[in-house]
Amino acid sequence: MNALTASAAIATGRVQLANVRQKSLVTAKIRALWVLVLFVFMTLTATVRLAQLGLFEQTPERTSMAEALLPPRGEITDRNGVALARAFPSYSLWFNPKALGEGGAPLVKTPEEVAKALLAIFPDGDYADLVTRLKAGKPSYLRRRVLPEEANRVFSLGEPALEFPRENQRYYPQGSLAAHVLGYVDEEGAGHVGMEQVLEKRLLDPAQRGTPTALSLDARAQGALEDELGRGMIDSKAKGAAGVILDVDTGEIVALASLPSFNPNRSDLAVNDLVFNRVSNQVYELGSVVKPLTVAAAIDAGVITDLATRWSAAPLNIGGFTIHDSHSFGASLNVPEALIHSSNIVTAQVADKLGGPALRRTMMALGMNERPTIELPARGFPLWPHGTNKQGDWARITTMTVSYGHGLAMTPLHLAAAYAAMVNGGVWRPSTLYKVDQAHIPAGRRVFKASTSARMRQLLRMIVVDGTGKKADASGFRVGGKTGSAEKPGSGGYRRTSLIATFAAAFPMDKPRYVVVAMLDEPQGTQATSGQRTAAWNAAPVVSRVVSRIGPMLGVVPDGSRDIDISDLSPLVGNGDGE
Repeated sequence: MNALTASAAIATGRVQLANVRQKSLVTAKIRALWVLVLFVFMTLTATVRLAQLGLFEQTPERTSMAEALLPPRGEITDRNGVALARAFPSYSLWFNPKALGEGGAPLVKTPEEVAKALLAIFPDGDYADLVTRLKAGKPSYLRRRVLPEEANRVFSLGEPALEFPRENQRYYPQGSLAAHVLGYVDEEGAGHVGMEQVLEKRLLDPAQRGTPTALSLDARAQGALEDELGRGMIDSKAKGAAGVILDVDTGEIVALASLPSFNPNRSDLAVNDLVFNRVSNQVYELGSVVKPLTVAAAIDAGVITDLATRWSAAPLNIGGFTIHDSHSFGASLNVPEALIHSSNIVTAQVADKLGGPALRRTMMALGMNERPTIELPARGFPLWPHGTNKQGDWARITTMTVSYGHGLAMTPLHLAAAYAAMVNGGVWRPSTLYKVDQAHIPAGRRVFKASTSARMRQLLRMIVVDGTGKKADASGFRVGGKTGSAEKPGSGGYRRTSLIATFAAAFPMDKPRYVVVAMLDEPQGTQATSGQRTAAWNAAPVVSRVVSRIGPMLGVVPDGSRDIDISDLSPLVGNGDGE
């Protein structure tokens, strides 16, 4: 190859190399263009979709994400923010007989062996029921709310058919505390009986369930009330108890207890008689606790103008019916003495002079003729006496018996609201389980004059200082109140061996803040009650212990240096203790 030929070949190679480089550059540009086009297309697509979601749809994806961060059911708290009911992620024990496939044996061991093993993990289980379920070979829940450590123990049994689906359950961190107020949530997620039922829509509403619902209850006071009522039941061998603590100025229920109680965490066991609420749903003839209301009505109407006036204490015979006292208190009593000794005879005469229409109007103004005002779904209707004419006026004997708590059956909540009106200056307000804004306290309705209320505060305090309520006194808290021991009605009349023992109180009587009502159903005379069945020996001590415990919690500081002035009443009272 000569020099010319070599030179031409080199030139040709350079040209080819340049062409290759040019083609590669074009290819790279084309690829970059495609990437740019694809990027622009994806960006436009995403922008259009976002615009579509923002302009034309309600963005269910975003709503679902927001809802996912909320509890499945709203939280319920006491007035101080203490959790009473909340959503709780937990395991359930599910029996899946097809876990080993179609046609396979549902269990490795026998149903009896598996049931026995499960009973060792869950001692409160039912062996016979477990065996029946396991033998049936049908998918079913064996237990709800299984703790992680319990699930681990079940897993170690080596039974593939025992599965643990994770679920959201309703959890009551305080156990049975305030069970009758809260109610419970069933396995399907529906609220029953208490505020779980009342607040159902709110607790499930995505717009509201993120904010806890505060009730008027104070968990500390609730615990004290339940504890002392339980002690009272044990001491007196009573079959049941009920109690309520009420703010006299707002109508807020600070505590409400019905015993025996139930555990709302075990909704599978909640459907029984224990769910029945003795405070708001059961009506009773409460006896002598009604007497102060009768006296207040008479003072308010001007029937009683001089407390020193003496009334005959001889048994009354009215239309073949004899009204008598539990003891003889002499030939006559004035009104303070009648309240101190709990005289049916004098109270009946006061009511007779007041007149049936006036006493009836007072009882109606106190709400005694209608269901109690409370948000709970179960509210008992009072046994209201029938009238003798179109106006509903009571017969003379009815007026007399109602005056001392017979012939009119009410709930303990009715009584608490009435006492609140009697001591707070005379204004009745509806009871509520919602926390009340102090700037929006219900106006209520006036039942008694302020002067009447002031006089009743003195008389109630005197009953505790000198009368049947001595065992209700709590040092430094200036308790006032009244006993009531009423025979329960039966098919053949009143049953002398079955009592409802009640003490209705307020404190501190120089400036009342709270009403406390404690009731025991069929207490017995025991060593702890000195063999006595009446309220002075069983219900009154319960109130004393409750007040001593809750006073400091609720801002009432005990002060032994002060008291309500009852010096103008003391000279009117003779000696003696009655019931």
